[in-house]
Amino acid sequence: MWHPPERITHPLPEARWPGVGEAAAALLFKPLRVGPVALESRTWVPAMVPWRATEEGFVTEEVIGWYERLARGRPGALVAEATGVRDIPSGPLLRIGHDRFLPGLQRLVETVRRASDGHTRFLIQIIDFLAVKRRPEKEKFFRRFFRPTERHREALGMPGASDEAVRERLLGMADPDLDRVLDAREIESLRFGYRERVTDMDLPHVRDLPRVLPGNFAAAAARAEKAGFDGVELHYAHAYTMASFLSATNDRPDGYGGPRENRVRLPLEVYGAVRRAVSPRFAVGARFLADEIVPGGSRVEDAAFFGVEFARAGMDFLSLSRGGKFDDAKQPGVGWAVYPYTGPSGYECMPTVISDARGPFGRNVADVARIRSAVREAGLETPVVVSGGIHSFEQAEGILRRGEADIVAAARQSLADPDWWRKMRLGRGAEIRRCVFTNYCEGLDQKHRPVTCKLWDRVGLDEPGVKTIEEGAGKRRRWTAPAWEP
Repeated sequence: MWHPPERITHPLPEARWPGVGEAAAALLFKPLRVGPVALESRTWVPAMVPWRATEEGFVTEEVIGWYERLARGRPGALVAEATGVRDIPSGPLLRIGHDRFLPGLQRLVETVRRASDGHTRFLIQIIDFLAVKRRPEKEKFFRRFFRPTERHREALGMPGASDEAVRERLLGMADPDLDRVLDAREIESLRFGYRERVTDMDLPHVRDLPRVLPGNFAAAAARAEKAGFDGVELHYAHAYTMASFLSATNDRPDGYGGPRENRVRLPLEVYGAVRRAVSPRFAVGARFLADEIVPGGSRVEDAAFFGVEFARAGMDFLSLSRGGKFDDAKQPGVGWAVYPYTGPSGYECMPTVISDARGPFGRNVADVARIRSAVREAGLETPVVVSGGIHSFEQAEGILRRGEADIVAAARQSLADPDWWRKMRLGRGAEIRRCVFTNYCEGLDQKHRPVTCKLWDRVGLDEPGVKTIEEGAGKRRRWTAPAWEP
C-alpha cells in the first residue's frame, strides 16, 4: 500500500472509556431515526467485503459466521458487504441479481436478528461494477487482445503490413518505444489490465447504463426487502460504476456527464427507481465520497452539492467515505487485477499509523462536517454517517457533540473487536481489543483471501468448536473473533 512520503509512525492514542452512567448519557448511545427505521444507538458497522461467498455469489456458512459475530456486538446498524445487482459472475462476492439468492440472504437476516437479540438494524449495500481484467503477459496482450490499426502502422513506419507483422514488431519493442506507438488506454491495458469506464461510449452496454441501471438497482432493493433487510445502502463510492458517474472525470456527452448537475442525474434516477420499488417502511440511503483525492476528481464542494441533492430527493441517510479509486492505483503483478486501494486515494480511504503529520485518525471528519453543514443549511435533517480511523469513545462522542456527523461508523475497529460498542455501554472499555491500524486486513482483501484481524486470527486455534482457515504448511487462521460474554 502507498504511504505518505513523510512516513511518520503515529502511536495509537490513549483511550479513556466511559462508565455505565456516562455511556448511558452519551449521544453515541442515544436512539436516532434513519427515515422509517429506528436505530437503538448511533453506532454503525459499515460494509466490509470478507471474501466468504461462493464463486456464484451465494451465502455460505462462513458468511453467516462473519455477520453473526459482528451482530453479537449489537451496533445500531450493520451493513452487509457490497452485493452485486446484476446476475453476472463476480467471484466470491455476494449477489442479489436473481431470486435464487433469496433463501441464503433470508437466512443471513434471520441470523443477525437472532445474534443481536433484535438490537441491530441490518442493511445491505448494493453495487454495480464494470469489467476489470487481470494484467496480461506481454505476449498474451499483443497476440490475443491487441488490434492493430492504421495509426499503429503509420507510427511504426509499416504501411500495408499485416496484423501479425505489427504484433511481432511491438512484441520486440522496449517500453519507451511502446510509449511512442500505443495510446494511453492501450498502455494501461498492457501494464495494468483492461478496465472499462463509464465514458466508453463506443461500448453499447456502457452507453446504455442510464437506461439499465435504475431497473437493476430497483429489482435488487425489492429483493432485499423481501429477504427481510431493514434497508439498502446504494453504493455510489470508490472505484465503481455509480461513483464514476458522480466523478468530475465523467465527461459523457449524453446528459449524464460534464457539469455536476448532469453527473448526479443517474444516481438520482437510480434512487427514484429504488424508492418506488420498496415500501415506505424500508430505508434507502447512499454511500459516496467526501473527496475522490485523485487528480481531476471530485472534491468536497462537489460532495456537498451531491449530499444536498440526495437529501432533497428524500434519501434516508448519507454515508461518507473517501478515495479508493482505480485512477492512482499501484501497478499489479502479471496475472493480478488492479486494486483500487493501493495508491494515495486508497490510503485516504484506509489510512494506517504510518502517515503524514495529520495522522490516520479521523481524516474524513472535517470534510463530512462540511457536507453535513451544507445539508443543514438547505433546511434538511438527513442523518450523516462518518467513517475513517474511528478508534475510541471520546473521538466518536466528540464528533457527535460538535455536530460533525449524526452517526459514527467504524470498520477496522469493529473487525478487531466486534463487541467494542457493547463493552463501552456496559462500562467494560478496558476489555476492548483495539485496532492498531496496520491494515493487515486490507492486505488480505487485496489478495482476495478471507479477511481476518491479526489481533485474534491465531488465538485459541485448538479450542473446541473453533473453525479455522487451512493455509498449508501447517498454518491456520480462525474465521471469526473469539467469543466474549458480558
